[in-house]
Amino acid sequence: MATHRTKMLIIGSGPAGYSAAIYGARAMMEPIVVQGLQPGGQLTITTDVENYPGFADVIQGPWLMEQMQKQAEHVGTRMMWDTIVDVDVSKGSPFTAKGDSGDEYIADVLVICTGAQAKWLGVPGEMELGGKGVSACATCDGFFYRGKKVAVIGGGNTAVEEALYLTNHSDDVTLIHRRDELRAEKILQERLLNHPKITVLWNKTVESFEAGENGALHHLNLRDTQGGPDSTFECDGAFVAIGHAPATELFKGKLPMDDGGYLLTEPGSPKTEIPGVFAAGDVTDHTYRQAVTAAGMGCMAALDAERFLATLEVAEREAAE
Repeated sequence: MATHRTKMLIIGSGPAGYSAAIYGARAMMEPIVVQGLQPGGQLTITTDVENYPGFADVIQGPWLMEQMQKQAEHVGTRMMWDTIVDVDVSKGSPFTAKGDSGDEYIADVLVICTGAQAKWLGVPGEMELGGKGVSACATCDGFFYRGKKVAVIGGGNTAVEEALYLTNHSDDVTLIHRRDELRAEKILQERLLNHPKITVLWNKTVESFEAGENGALHHLNLRDTQGGPDSTFECDGAFVAIGHAPATELFKGKLPMDDGGYLLTEPGSPKTEIPGVFAAGDVTDHTYRQAVTAAGMGCMAALDAERFLATLEVAEREAAE
């Protein structure tokens, strides 16, 4: 067990954490990144990335995260292979955190970048065909299904928005929902139900995702929730859109959250209600959830952290004088 002291502690990696680290290191805050259970975040399980600025050709998600990590380390960030299991923000700065390793981390500012995970159905073939026809992000992967037949599974706002977005790429979009009515907002329902490119399959659940001879998704096995016959649905791509779960269990009762468990920050800012504690990326963003927006928020958090430290130093000098 050891104690690590730093001006800036970043919990979680991924685009938000690594970007915060790059800016923090360049501002001489000597950041420590505790990478958590999935260093690199969701992009490490994403194959083709075509919408991150700066790359003319398709790049791989794991490679992009590897490059971000190397850049952060190059400018002076310390990467810790640990998982934070407890945080104390009740006394204000400096903040303390304890790792699963038993190590303690003490920091003047805290940047939370623990991200969010897409909720999955948990049925056969879902994980095996990830990146081979099964996805949880239409904005990320819809472009790869131009002119192809796609399905969206779900019935809330996320599913309806994903289905509507996919009509930009496909003329044959099917929404599969386990009930006979949608849970999405009425205005979204109207847009979906009146869209000529979208069909709805009511009262169906996906029992499994099945591959074809080429190893990619070929069809879905469906069960009728009203006792009707089982069926199959052939498609080139299937998007699971049943919501996301932010990784905020660690901060329950310690920081304000919305009903979905996302950390609340000041509008247009990564600042939480506790001075010196910032949240960036998908842990606070249930709207955009993109690598580039997460990276931008990580940058904002680091810049605000630098300003916070400057005010602390001024206050300390004035107190000493």
